[in-house]
Amino acid sequence: MDSPGFTTSLLAGGVAGVTVDLVLFPLDTIKTRLQSPQGFNKAGGFRGIYAGVPSAAIGSFPNAAAFFITYEYVKWLLHTDSSPYLMPVKHMLAASAGEVIACLIRVPSEVVKQRAQVSASSSTVQIFTDILYQEGIQGLYRGYKSTVLREIPFSLVQFPLWESLKALWSWRQGHAVDSWQSAVCGAFAGGFAAAVTTPLDVAKTRIMLAKVGSSTAGGGVLSALHGVWRTQGLSGLFAGVFPRMAAISLGGFIFLGAYDQTRSLLLELGRERP
Repeated sequence: MDSPGFTTSLLAGGVAGVTVDLVLFPLDTIKTRLQSPQGFNKAGGFRGIYAGVPSAAIGSFPNAAAFFITYEYVKWLLHTDSSPYLMPVKHMLAASAGEVIACLIRVPSEVVKQRAQVSASSSTVQIFTDILYQEGIQGLYRGYKSTVLREIPFSLVQFPLWESLKALWSWRQGHAVDSWQSAVCGAFAGGFAAAVTTPLDVAKTRIMLAKVGSSTAGGGVLSALHGVWRTQGLSGLFAGVFPRMAAISLGGFIFLGAYDQTRSLLLELGRERP
């Protein structure tokens, strides 16, 4: 990928990430509290729904930028004139690679954010220092495996579906989709992917919020899922599914629409520059 394309993906991804995380933060807080082991009301209910927003604000830009740089680079690396039927596979591989890299930034931010969301009386800085003091750097990466195991299936569904919907819409109307059309495709793809991966999101939340030294804190996704199934059944595995779908559908609309719009604008500016 050329330097302008690399820089454009970085900036567009970062802008899109910050925009969606800040706009939809209250829905994310409600989803986290619904999934927390102490229950929605004890976790804070509807009070202090912006608790943890500093962590999200700091992590959003580099996280989203890292994902889209990797996503676009791997798509470029795998670009060939082979059968169009292989395009979804390329998008899956690109999205998976993007998630693995982005999670190196996302997970520490997510750990601090989620603990702040269920403990609104503690500041983000206090929670961050407590994690370092009690668990060290590895405490900030608790749930890395479960996050990757959630994000890769999510991306395997969302991004090929997003790209396919855009291609279908473009073919039907005879020209490339507009940014708002890309956003609509992103909303549908994100909502569908959110629904089917909610159990993995529940497991990730339980691991990140578990007490230090507990079996759940060890990071086993299957054991976390089994624990939820044993105590709460199917409803526990899909706790928070509606706010998660709402947040990610809206997030897909804003995130992928903002990404396409910002990327197009930056590329246009680059072409106009002498």
